[in-house]
Amino acid sequence: MSSALAPVITIDGPTASGKGTVAKALARQLGFHYLDSGALYRITALAALRDGLDLTDQGALAALARSVEIDFSAGRVRLGEEDVSQAIRREEVGKAASTVAVYPEVRAGLVARQLAFRTPPGLVADGRDMGTVIFPDAQLKVFLVASAEARAERRSKQLMENGNFANITTLLQDLRERDRRDSERVTSPLVAARDAVVIDSSYHSAAEVVERIMALARERGVGL
Repeated sequence: MSSALAPVITIDGPTASGKGTVAKALARQLGFHYLDSGALYRITALAALRDGLDLTDQGALAALARSVEIDFSAGRVRLGEEDVSQAIRREEVGKAASTVAVYPEVRAGLVARQLAFRTPPGLVADGRDMGTVIFPDAQLKVFLVASAEARAERRSKQLMENGNFANITTLLQDLRERDRRDSERVTSPLVAARDAVVIDSSYHSAAEVVERIMALARERGVGL
């Protein structure tokens, strides 16, 4: 990795594996910037749904991905001037995001936006292809996994905390379908980088996972 580039830690994994919670906490401890790449796809999907775009129109979706006004600041996510931090977490938006994310043109349209987050003192990036496609030269790559049942329970709790109804059976089916789509897509499939450290968070708290990754970062001298 060029010395001119800020260090990067990537946290990849399937939906609801806890990577967002872990990545945010890790970024805070290290004083690094944080990239929630999934939010970029969710914002694109939300904008597409609001504009009434056909979710099979790859060209229109790719153009939207390149042009949509996105802002991450003060811990909030904005679409234009609107705070959509909660709106992008709705299940219908998540499903739409999973659909549009399989399109190569949409993914290509968001690459430059993701690379722009790599600034000093460093970056913690979470997603599905951070370590394999976007930041293949990251100094530390983690692939976070958890059982489908554990992930469904976490997702249910998250939804209910935000005042949304959650059905465990439906969530479990949805997670497995998203896993299939993410793993089978032609462009940037969900897969652990060859040099990634795989961590199973099924029976560990976010704090325990963060400490494990901090130990790995210390071993490699990343951000310390």
